[in-house]
Amino acid sequence: MWNEQKEFDCIVVGGGPAGSTFARVAAESGLSVLLLEKDRDIGVPVRCGEAVSDAGLRIFHEPDPRWIASTINRIKLVAPNETVVEFDLHQKGYILDRRIFDYDLAEFASIAGAQIVTKAYIDGLIIEDDKVVGVKGTHVGERFEKRAKIVVGADGVESRVGRWAGLKTTVKLKDMECGIQKTVTGIDVDEHMFDFYLSRKWAPGGYLWVFPKGKHKANIGLAISGLYAKDGKAAHKFLDEFLAWKYPNASVLTTVVGGVPVAKTVKHMVMDGLMLVGDAARTVNPVTGGGIIPGMRSGLLAAETAVKALKNSGPTRKNLIQYEKEWHKIGGKNHERFYRIKETIFRFTDDELNRIANGIANVPEDSRSLLKLFTIAASKKPSLLIDVARVFTGI
Repeated sequence: MWNEQKEFDCIVVGGGPAGSTFARVAAESGLSVLLLEKDRDIGVPVRCGEAVSDAGLRIFHEPDPRWIASTINRIKLVAPNETVVEFDLHQKGYILDRRIFDYDLAEFASIAGAQIVTKAYIDGLIIEDDKVVGVKGTHVGERFEKRAKIVVGADGVESRVGRWAGLKTTVKLKDMECGIQKTVTGIDVDEHMFDFYLSRKWAPGGYLWVFPKGKHKANIGLAISGLYAKDGKAAHKFLDEFLAWKYPNASVLTTVVGGVPVAKTVKHMVMDGLMLVGDAARTVNPVTGGGIIPGMRSGLLAAETAVKALKNSGPTRKNLIQYEKEWHKIGGKNHERFYRIKETIFRFTDDELNRIANGIANVPEDSRSLLKLFTIAASKKPSLLIDVARVFTGI
């Protein structure tokens, strides 16, 4: 039992997709792993649009039908002047049921040998000689301290683990979006299509989404740039006005709020005895705000590095830094390109967004694509076209 074991190879703080992926991979390689989750249930609350690509998910797992609320093969964009543009996606995506998905990921980690404890609230690190060597916290009212060769911060956008260790995890206001989402029912939606509303009216410096979860239910939410959120109108006001306009008879099942870090990855993802993964490391796609697949990828890469470090020279920053190198090799370059794209397109005026919508509307539907859309969007900034091409072609 975890409470009888004093030390582990790895302690993972946070039971989301990034933390569970790290725990599974590390445990499969023979490491002793303890995963600590502060909430009483893995996968709850769901603070996510729940969208993933089929290709991204298959990096880790064969999609399980139980995880999938809707399969998406088409996209609809609505401009400020209500110009509507639709086209098929070249690669399908899914809207997940995160409660089931996250639960299963944690179960996979447990089957691999990781120990999982919920209602475990971490309130500090054990640091000796500038090296992280464990965590301390409470579990069902009882204090505990556990030591580890590596502590993994998978504690989300609010991550305190990295901050406690002295890593700079602060996000600039312009790189933090204020997000709110409501899961609503009693509406009619196309269960195979993403809807995006791009307008300063609905989501200044961001976008509003309608992600279907069947024919009569959807995640409807928005994220607005911190640059605009500070002006006084709260994100929930924008969303309530949209729902009153578009879906006045909708019934709200759940409401979640939170910050979305559309920032560059943190400069330092590791230090002696510590690694950051997922939202805690700022791996969220800066354009879409999607964090599930990037988080899982960071968890995988971090675990692979941790296994090598512990089986060889130990968990020093010198050995763990390979994780940073692998991240930037596999996902980090595109992350930085997406960040540069975000910096441009999220500053567009409504007139510019209408121009982009008109431009893609003039393209024959069978020739429309996300690449074409972003190419039109970047046409006024030629240097950005290189980033767009590399993101979508893998150059």
